[in-house]
Amino acid sequence: MTADLHAANKALVQPLRLALYDYEPDAVRTALSDAFHRDAVVHLAHPFEDLDGASGLYETAFSPLHDALPDLERRDTIVIAGDSKMGTNWVGCGGYYTGTFAAPWLDIPPTGHQVAMRFHEFFRVEDGRVTEMQALWDIPEVMMQAGAWPMAPSLGREWHVPGPATQDGLVPDPRDPEHSQASVSLVGDMLAALGQYADGGVEAMRLADYWHPRCSWYGPSGIGTGRGIDGFRHWHQIPFLNAMPDRVGTLGKGDLFGDGAYVGFTAWPGMRATITGDGWLGIAPSGQPVTMRSLDFWRCEAGLIRENWVLVDLLDVYSQIGVDVLARMREFNKAWARA
Repeated sequence: MTADLHAANKALVQPLRLALYDYEPDAVRTALSDAFHRDAVVHLAHPFEDLDGASGLYETAFSPLHDALPDLERRDTIVIAGDSKMGTNWVGCGGYYTGTFAAPWLDIPPTGHQVAMRFHEFFRVEDGRVTEMQALWDIPEVMMQAGAWPMAPSLGREWHVPGPATQDGLVPDPRDPEHSQASVSLVGDMLAALGQYADGGVEAMRLADYWHPRCSWYGPSGIGTGRGIDGFRHWHQIPFLNAMPDRVGTLGKGDLFGDGAYVGFTAWPGMRATITGDGWLGIAPSGQPVTMRSLDFWRCEAGLIRENWVLVDLLDVYSQIGVDVLARMREFNKAWARA
């Protein structure tokens, strides 16, 4: 696999990124059509779900978002490309959409102020065209900024999650295969160690062997950020494992790829579990099996993981247990309208 291929794949996605930065409808439509194969598969977060290729992505997702944020602007903080052991080639982008929240979106009430919504978007490329897109938009983040989050408060810190501390997330070409593989190996070993929890508990996961003592774990809105290994454990891992001790990742079926110090992971879904304990998102231990869509980025530094950006489709998880978060939010909105 040559570095030139990955550079070409980044270049394929770049016109779309630039069109979304200076959003103009015709330019966005053209960029989507030029980048995507006519039979491309598009997976987007709940409530969008699977869309009809580039046209469905534009009409169902981007156009309504632009209607709500008329000065819509995309800002990428991470852009990487690489191949996985599954033989697939990916471009992974992370950042946020921003603009003035001027009109309702998904019935979220507008604020009149600038809002930001994180995204992780992964593009699988074959023969110079995007054949699959897996994307998570942090819709709960917009709900929180509008004061309309109707579910349990986050345990971690809710804030405007930053880009990489090293400010080098737009990884330049040429790709460094050896550095990339070292990063992938570190993250892969860490994920494998996490799977040892069922047999040996916390000690078996050997967190200190993989995570920098000053690491930052940037979870999705609804979970929040944890600082350091203790922050990661207290605000995410402990309640998560208490609620779903049988969770099983799909690393063997997912795609892990690296670009220099950065690693991306994509699978749809990326985990299966049963909610048998209390403590995660305020969800009752109903014994309900669920799947989770999670798209992740890691930044490695000095042989350890220093930063980890994680988006999980929490609205989809709630939907699987019979809770329509957007409907619950609309009930709140009715009350506010009468106040």
